[in-house]
Amino acid sequence: MARAVVTGIGVAAPNGLGTRTWWQSVLGGESGIGPITLFDASGYPARLAGEVPGFDAAAHLPGRLLPQTDRMTRLALYAAAEAFSDAGIDPRTLPEHTAGVVTASSTGGFEFGQRELQALWSQGSEYVSVYQSFAWFYAVNTGQISIRHQLRGPGGVVVSDDTGGIDAVVQARRQLRRGTRLVLTGGVDSALCPWGWTARLAEGTLSTDDRPTAAYRPFAADACGYVAGEGGALLVLEDAVAARDRGATAYGAVSGCATAFDPDPADGDGLARAAEGALRDAGITADQVDAVFADAFGTPEADRAEAAVLRELFGPYGVLVTAPKTMTGRLSAGGAALDLAAALCAVREGVVPPTVHTVAAPAHTLDLVRDKPLRTPLRHVLVLARGRGGFNAAAVVSAVGPAPRSAR
Repeated sequence: MARAVVTGIGVAAPNGLGTRTWWQSVLGGESGIGPITLFDASGYPARLAGEVPGFDAAAHLPGRLLPQTDRMTRLALYAAAEAFSDAGIDPRTLPEHTAGVVTASSTGGFEFGQRELQALWSQGSEYVSVYQSFAWFYAVNTGQISIRHQLRGPGGVVVSDDTGGIDAVVQARRQLRRGTRLVLTGGVDSALCPWGWTARLAEGTLSTDDRPTAAYRPFAADACGYVAGEGGALLVLEDAVAARDRGATAYGAVSGCATAFDPDPADGDGLARAAEGALRDAGITADQVDAVFADAFGTPEADRAEAAVLRELFGPYGVLVTAPKTMTGRLSAGGAALDLAAALCAVREGVVPPTVHTVAAPAHTLDLVRDKPLRTPLRHVLVLARGRGGFNAAAVVSAVGPAPRSAR
């Protein structure tokens, strides 16, 4: 069976554009949550978000792509290019049909779609861009990335809300087992526009606290919802033998994955089954897990369910727990992918990143790493994700070297 290793990471996150900048911010406990600037949110009850800072699409993409892409796709194209550069590979040099792309999206190009619908309503159909036919679509990131990097191998898109970043990796691993040499995978999302924001507000779980350091405090006794954000991560997933043969250095291995559906997320049964399935797939037991990257939804009911799952698996205070998404907000399909990137950097460097702006309620019995990173050897890390509608996913990230090394 092919072993899947990650040899490249590309990141666009609210607390850093680019993997190196983002990872330094994570270890420094620097948050990217603040007042929304991408549209006028003053009239909405929730006014905070995690926005990717300093992103100038024109500086990173050909001019011909700008009229046909949503902000989501522009961020994804940036992350894809960085991931391939980080992996030290140009997929266009590989044999045809041996490299593919599988991404995840929760919303598609919401901003693009809103703009064109406004043109339709206010000016008429002749003012709607022809690019509306695909720029809004969930699969557009996969399509644009595959065209730009000539990825003619297996392609696909996964739509499973916040679990999408892991679910895309599940699909990518399957392609490696079928003989594909390399798959770019993960998720990047962005829907910070009035249309997308109205949809978020309808869920009733967005935090309406205007304080960036207090709005999103998962596992706290006074948790009051989550802050939404944009961005995510894309990973170069390779067959371990192929990566070794070309002299690549891996961040780590995705050694186990599992998904589960739960029509009643409040009881945590689906999340428990996903976590247990990922451990079985990785061939390890709970006592071999050194840290957990929690989903950390941020509502009392969801936090209580996740804490109960961790307590059942590891015992009270039985494993180090972290939630670096407190620095970015929840990024829809990009969130789980960014957590995977953080887990890969963590096992490579031997450090558990911190959780900021929250203190776990004693009833949750969590050993939450807070405020400062914790240096410790890591062999296996469990990443958890939940999505609206009953989606649950888990992945095990494992070290590949004899000892932790410094991240690039």
